[in-house]
Amino acid sequence: MGRGLRLGLYLVGMGLWLSGALWLLCHYFGQSRGEFGTGPHPLEPWLLKLHGACAFGVIWALGLLWGVHIAPGWAAGERRRSGAVMLGLALWLVLSGYLLYYVGQERLRAVTGLLHWSVGLLIPVFLLAHRLAPRDRGTQHAVVEPSRRAS
Repeated sequence: MGRGLRLGLYLVGMGLWLSGALWLLCHYFGQSRGEFGTGPHPLEPWLLKLHGACAFGVIWALGLLWGVHIAPGWAAGERRRSGAVMLGLALWLVLSGYLLYYVGQERLRAVTGLLHWSVGLLIPVFLLAHRLAPRDRGTQHAVVEPSRRAS
């Protein structure tokens, strides 16, 4: 993967992570007091919109990564464990983000939200572990070419 592509992926990922982390800070520690009691921080809706926009970018990037990084790395046998963990966590975040948008039942929404942001906050740690993981050189697998039929 080229440096420009990697930089773009990191930027959209950082936008997603920062918007989510800032939303959490505003939501849990930045409530404003008004004449009618406490209310949400004024940046909360804007941060959620930014988070949603960055999420679309990251979902697009996952599709791109499938072709240029995930499938070739899997075929070469490189970093399969940490890559599978990263992919599983990304899929959970996409699914739980979807549920947070559409689930109406408050208890399920609260549990989903807690699991979503808990995993989301830890994604940089998992990404760093994936980047620093050994390349599994001893377990490389040959790429099997499809057999050709004789005409």
